[in-house]
Amino acid sequence: MDIVTIVLVLAIFGGLLMAFSIGANDAANAMASSVGSRAITVKQAVLIASTLAFAGAVFLGANVAATISRGIINPDMIPDQNILMLGMLSALLSAGLWVLLATLFGFPVSTTHSIVGSILGFGFVAGGPEVVRWGTMVGIVLSWIISPFFGALLAYLVFSHIRKKVLSARDFVRNAKLWAPFWLAMTVVLVMTSFLLKMPLGKALGISAYAIFGIACAVAAVVWGIGYLVVGRFLHGVEQGPESMEELFRRMQIGMACYMALSLGANDVANAIGPVAAIWVIARTGGLAATAEVPLWLLLFGGVGIAVGVMVLGKRVMSTVGERITLLTNTRGFSVGFGAATTVLMASNLGMPVSTTHATVGGVVGVGLARGFAAVDFRVLGKIVMYWLLTVPIAAFTSIVIYQLLRWSVY
Repeated sequence: MDIVTIVLVLAIFGGLLMAFSIGANDAANAMASSVGSRAITVKQAVLIASTLAFAGAVFLGANVAATISRGIINPDMIPDQNILMLGMLSALLSAGLWVLLATLFGFPVSTTHSIVGSILGFGFVAGGPEVVRWGTMVGIVLSWIISPFFGALLAYLVFSHIRKKVLSARDFVRNAKLWAPFWLAMTVVLVMTSFLLKMPLGKALGISAYAIFGIACAVAAVVWGIGYLVVGRFLHGVEQGPESMEELFRRMQIGMACYMALSLGANDVANAIGPVAAIWVIARTGGLAATAEVPLWLLLFGGVGIAVGVMVLGKRVMSTVGERITLLTNTRGFSVGFGAATTVLMASNLGMPVSTTHATVGGVVGVGLARGFAAVDFRVLGKIVMYWLLTVPIAAFTSIVIYQLLRWSVY
């Protein structure tokens, strides 16, 4: 067996490790607020997340993924293709191990930043500092501040609005009939817009941004009208009080969580199989192209890894994000999901590499702060932030160590 085949086989196992770690850690993005607010149980969350993440990875995942390496380093400055393959393998193993370690301790980290840090590490050693695209790294550092801040701000504003206009209103039923359909319409618009702009299948439809905006406005008006009638019937005969609204928002929250699980599989599977696809291309063509064809069996492989990761270790990070930072109810959990999804959608359209993990944690802190500083456990939050800051340097250092060991073994 030649060295290229050996590296390719090891890369497939590295991709499986990364997919497993993504499922175990990123499951918190989709399900943590639903579990924390008791909208669903942990077992139900694991079942929903594993099923939809697998479906998203296999049926909606990108079959042509841009090779991650080209965004972080310039591979043209590393002419030896064997070095590139060893570097990609090192990055996969390093990122997978770091995300797995963070998951075992129950802390959410960005899987994207892990793979970025890992590629940065081997690129720095293999080609020197000039091969690194430092502008990308500056954007990632800024995202550590921007995504949690806007996630927190949006979640704070959404929950404050629901609390003021509905939960604390004197004429509770009248206000609920007006404002609950509004947030229902906004949720449908957010999910639909995210699907068309972010999901690989939605992008393939080729609908322009202006057309999407027009469709979104029309859909919002229709959904508000239907929602007005449905909420009116739902609240018919209900006495004054917020409990009935919590039940209404529980259903909306579960719908949004299902979409986020589907999106997790469709979008994050590329983090696991993108480097594998890059090695696949190098092995077949002898060079790294701008994009790499991803065979269906690799998508299936990534989908299985994500689903198994959710089932085996998903509840650890769900518990930290959903239960240990602050107390969540259904309206607060809905606000978290809405704030995080909106932040990621807006930032992605501006070309900013934000993390869903960071936006979700920011959203949880935001709804906690709406009840005062004492409602947030800053000790848990401090540990989470420490893991975020350590992600890139630790992933980079581990990648360097693995790369040097592999290089020493081969040459």
